[in-house]
Amino acid sequence: MKLSPYPIEQSLGMQYYVCNSEGIQGVLREEAEDFIVHEISNEVKSSEESTGKYLICRLEKKNWELQRAVKEIAKILGVSHRRISWAGTKDKHAVTDQLISIYDVSETDIQNIQLKDITLTPVGRSNQQISLGDLQGNRFEITIRSCRAADIAASVAETNACVAEGVPNYFGIQRFGVQRPVTHLVGKQILLDRYDEAVNTYVGFPSEGEDESVAEARKAFLSDGDPKAALETLPVQMRYERAILHHLTEVPHDYEGALKRVPPKLLSMFVSAYQSWLFNQGLSHRIEVGHPLSAPALGDRVLFQNGKKDIVGESNINQATVLVKRGRAHICLEMPGEKTNPTHSTAEQHITTLMEADGISYASFKKAGEMTGMSFKGAVRRISVSAPVTSDVCDDTVHLSFSLGPGQYATTICREYMKADPIRMI
Repeated sequence: MKLSPYPIEQSLGMQYYVCNSEGIQGVLREEAEDFIVHEISNEVKSSEESTGKYLICRLEKKNWELQRAVKEIAKILGVSHRRISWAGTKDKHAVTDQLISIYDVSETDIQNIQLKDITLTPVGRSNQQISLGDLQGNRFEITIRSCRAADIAASVAETNACVAEGVPNYFGIQRFGVQRPVTHLVGKQILLDRYDEAVNTYVGFPSEGEDESVAEARKAFLSDGDPKAALETLPVQMRYERAILHHLTEVPHDYEGALKRVPPKLLSMFVSAYQSWLFNQGLSHRIEVGHPLSAPALGDRVLFQNGKKDIVGESNINQATVLVKRGRAHICLEMPGEKTNPTHSTAEQHITTLMEADGISYASFKKAGEMTGMSFKGAVRRISVSAPVTSDVCDDTVHLSFSLGPGQYATTICREYMKADPIRMI
């Protein structure tokens, strides 16, 4: 076990590495082709008569954020972007392929789509749209360049064995905002009903490495709260911040309304990011007190393959230990929500303590759900992620190939190999 030396990881709860191997450092995503993601999806139920309402297409893209790509595709098709659905969001700075479904369009319509670094290929029709439940996982082909270590090959081999056993299933930095990780801070203010502070945080907090003029514009807004002045200085590509500011110029001090000018999914992501922050903090606390990732402790939640959950106690700890060792059950933490009942495990009690310190209760998630139009009931998440990794080392370049399940982050695996400043991983 090693403590991360990077303040940003510490602040986001990603406090430990469990692989004791020397970090190879290096740079991730030097080129888009260094981060290739192949979606692993459920088999699409095709319409035998090829008359299904949904056209299923394979979307291949490079350096495109998914939501933006979908909106551009919808614009060319002349339909609402809400007609397009998918199983999982993919990285922007990468080469990715995945299935999407588009309601009530023809194969001929798709031929009109010509966007740089986007390829859309019809593969069939279905009477069902693609949804989140259709995602089985993703296959990653990752290249890390400019590595440096006393023995890169030995370090990679040692980490391969460690990752196969299991590493902390942290939410990666992209969960909190790649360039400006503040989404969990915005979510905290929403949970506290401090919508003015949520706006100030989202619009006003600058970040390291941000363009100096943008950082100054953010600071000015924090200082004077003048939305008109901020609109004159913030770049047009910062569309969500500008949407909030436009609303405040039209309806001064309506901070709740201003927040609702951003897409509902993004609004809900703020609250979800706070839940993710709590999970990371709870997991790091569990590691800190010495509980291994591979063995349940009293009070832990365990999730079985059939979806059943149980709490580890004196009467079943031996059985739970055997089932976890055989891979038939997994140790989990619950990300808190309105229906959460925390166990007496050290990790979940730590999460409760953090919430109390922030002035947030489990009931806060219900009110946040009413404000965002989403539900935050809480959910369990495995504390560890493991994968057999195929690796290749050539001079100072390392290639990794592995698959992960839904909601698991490739950068969580990569950080155990690199142990580098997170800025080199985005």
